[in-house]
Amino acid sequence: MMQHYIDVFHAVLPALLNGFWQTLGISLAGIIGGSAIGFVLGLVRGQRVPYLTPLIGGYLHLLRGTPFLVQLYVVYFVLPNTGFALLMWDSLTAALVSLAIYTSSYVTEIVSGAIRAIPRGQWEGAFAIGMRRGQTLRHIILPQSIMLILPSLGGVYVNLIKATSIVSVVGISELTRQGEISILRFPSDILFIYGIVA
Repeated sequence: MMQHYIDVFHAVLPALLNGFWQTLGISLAGIIGGSAIGFVLGLVRGQRVPYLTPLIGGYLHLLRGTPFLVQLYVVYFVLPNTGFALLMWDSLTAALVSLAIYTSSYVTEIVSGAIRAIPRGQWEGAFAIGMRRGQTLRHIILPQSIMLILPSLGGVYVNLIKATSIVSVVGISELTRQGEISILRFPSDILFIYGIVA
């Protein structure tokens, strides 16, 4: 019996490793892209810029109020039908764009919340000694905000890695999809294969 599991493990391992590397690459790209977009939007939202803050709020409301699968379908199936060549992406690009946008909505809230959590007196003290807004943000506010931002980002990144399993619906063979394919080869070993995937 043990030999059977060893044989199955050796048979499915190359495909699962391929899926693992695909998942890792997609996750890292989503984390980098989503964090960059979210950090910029969070800085703007955290400072309550008059015309941009409501627009960013609408962006967040739309993205956080819809499931990731719906966002992926819109990016992959709906946007290419608009006729703009710039929006006609292959499945990998659509997956990366969707993950980055999805992640950015959460990172934006984390960053803006951390900036708002710093007492107003910190801003006023910096202005009193002649610092400009950008200097205050860079030297006073952001260093304090980082301690509030980092723990929350960990949770967002874990959710992003788990969300990569959804991109298989547009043809990306990430880890979960490779596990499903492996189960087709060894249907009596479903629990064992999913255990390896986990």
